[in-house]
Amino acid sequence: MPINQLRLGAVAAALALLAATSSPSFAQKKYDTGASDTEIKIGNIMPYSGPASAYGVIGKTEEAYFKKINAEGGINGRKINFISYDDGYSPPKTVEQARKLVESDEVLLIFNPLGTPPNTAIQKYMNQKKVPQLLVATGATKWNDPKNFPWTMGWQPNYQSESQIYAKYIMKEKPNAKIAILYQNDDYGKDYVKGLKDGLGAKAASMIVMEESYEVSQPTIDSSIVKMKATDADVFFNVTTPKFAAQAIKKMAEVGWKPLHILNNVSASVGTVMKPAGLENSQGIISSQYMKDPTDTQWKDDPGMKAWNEFLDKYYPEANRADGAVVYGYNVAQALVQILKQCGDDLTRENVMKQAANLKDFVPGGVLPGVKANTSPTDFAPISQLQLQRFKGETWELFGEILSGDVGG
Repeated sequence: MPINQLRLGAVAAALALLAATSSPSFAQKKYDTGASDTEIKIGNIMPYSGPASAYGVIGKTEEAYFKKINAEGGINGRKINFISYDDGYSPPKTVEQARKLVESDEVLLIFNPLGTPPNTAIQKYMNQKKVPQLLVATGATKWNDPKNFPWTMGWQPNYQSESQIYAKYIMKEKPNAKIAILYQNDDYGKDYVKGLKDGLGAKAASMIVMEESYEVSQPTIDSSIVKMKATDADVFFNVTTPKFAAQAIKKMAEVGWKPLHILNNVSASVGTVMKPAGLENSQGIISSQYMKDPTDTQWKDDPGMKAWNEFLDKYYPEANRADGAVVYGYNVAQALVQILKQCGDDLTRENVMKQAANLKDFVPGGVLPGVKANTSPTDFAPISQLQLQRFKGETWELFGEILSGDVGG
């Protein structure tokens, strides 16, 4: 009898121990809509059609990367269910797609929706609903405003910082420059213009001889280039998306206008801008970069780019490897995976934002050496470093040091 009692006591103790050790892990599992033991539902909005459709490959790259993650067992055992919709770069359509993702598809978050006007259109809605609008694909400065918009976070270096870096370069290389600016007539374009003016300071008024805006619905910006040439400007600041950037480069060659040409980073893709515009017409253009250029042979044996190529071989073989947008999609998808890994078993929207605001020296495989993603509860701008580059031959050549602009939030 005592032996049986001892056995029962031992079993009871073992059960008590089991309960004590296992119950906290059950207690720690927290889910909001869009997450469960088996899946994490991620929404996405991309311009697969319309004037910014060159960027659609970002969504396709992300989809391929999440397939890779799922094939390798998912994130903490959960598979990613990636739901991506087309908005044609039209803000009313973005609103419609965001509502569908949040209210019908019931996603945990919307990841990397593209474009400044589309993201502006859904920012208030996402924050009212308290659904993360995470790592948005636009460098507008306003995505770094955790106080007023705690559910919205950017990813790439902000446009004003980038412009300030160009302003410093112009002041050094051409202190008496006559600058003509072509910009998209929305927050994206205006952000770049503001950064340049801030960087030029008191000299902005005398140096800028023309500011011309265009609408994204226009078929062409050829007439703007002709007007700008007539001003005799010797610096051209080209704030355009890929389709219009390629048009500008082509038209400048046609009319024989050869200023110092500064092109915003969002259109520095060899595959979607330089090649269509003509490599011979693209020589000497200045831009900036924070990612490795896949056409640059210096990264041939780079472990990060080797992994990128292996990923594409297996999961997205039809990708255009000369397109910087494919590297962009790869990098930002890696950042989301890192955030979700940090969430562990607490997949609440609140914890997603908490972890997103706690990136420490995270280095995706396709960024330049020295570039790291860092965030905090008061700084929602993961990447703030850039390096200047000049187009030569068939590729970009980096020069100078890794720089940061002066804009925080």
